Amino acid sequence: MRIALHSEIRDGAIDDYRSHHARIPDALAATFARIGIRDWTIWRSGHRLFHLVECEDWDAALAALADDPADHAWQAEIGPFVELFRDADGAEGFVPLEEVWDLRGQVDG
Repeated sequence: MRIALHSEIRDGAIDDYRSHHARIPDALAATFARIGIRDWTIWRSGHRLFHLVECEDWDAALAALADDPADHAWQAEIGPFVELFRDADGAEGFVPLEEVWDLRGQVDG
């Protein structure tokens, strides 16, 4: 499955976010592989971040991350630079954005 997320960087934290996120810890990359997160790409527009995640099962991956020490360490490191996550309606929330259209789905479907 493929999901998108939207988050925002704290004011004045773009450079720090970029430098800390240039490479995630190897332990976290190993956790992602183990729980079925195959790829995660982040784009930035101003202070807004857009994430595209390819995974086997997003809900299962989130459940697995809840007790994962590598993710807890990463959140402690990167968290100070992230203001919040937003849902599809712009409210605060760590939930996937609504998919509106997909070329591959249209062509293959």
